[in-house]
Amino acid sequence: MTRSWDWATGEGLLGLDNPEEWDAAFERGERSSGTAAIGLAFNCSLEDASPRLVRATQLPDTDQRGFAFTAVGTAARLNGALTPELYEVLRAAGPGRRSIAVDDTLTFVPFRDLPPWLKRWAVYVTVRDKLEGWWLRGKDAARRVWQVVRRG
Repeated sequence: MTRSWDWATGEGLLGLDNPEEWDAAFERGERSSGTAAIGLAFNCSLEDASPRLVRATQLPDTDQRGFAFTAVGTAARLNGALTPELYEVLRAAGPGRRSIAVDDTLTFVPFRDLPPWLKRWAVYVTVRDKLEGWWLRGKDAARRVWQVVRRG
């Protein structure tokens, strides 16, 4: 059965399961390479998809680059792991677009399997979120006390 992918609109690309076809489209400069990277994450082994996902995270189009990071997160969800190259892409990307991929990685990859820098980030985020929660609860309690005092 021959499949046709619409590279102009992105239609059908989430079903892409041919890494060589992605390579050819990337070389042609097809517009939906980031979208197709999600398809590779869904339909190919991590080893086959990884080098393409790394390349997709360097796409010039911001939206397509965002889809590439979504593909990295999808790979983490489906495989419970990422390759060293994908971890390095996340590290180099810094905050921002990588957040979806990092959140998925922290959720679906066992902590013991994370690289040291990502373990540190996970601990930092957990502590930060806990402190922010305490701060907001304290602030809310102070606001309620102030409302009671003003009425009384």
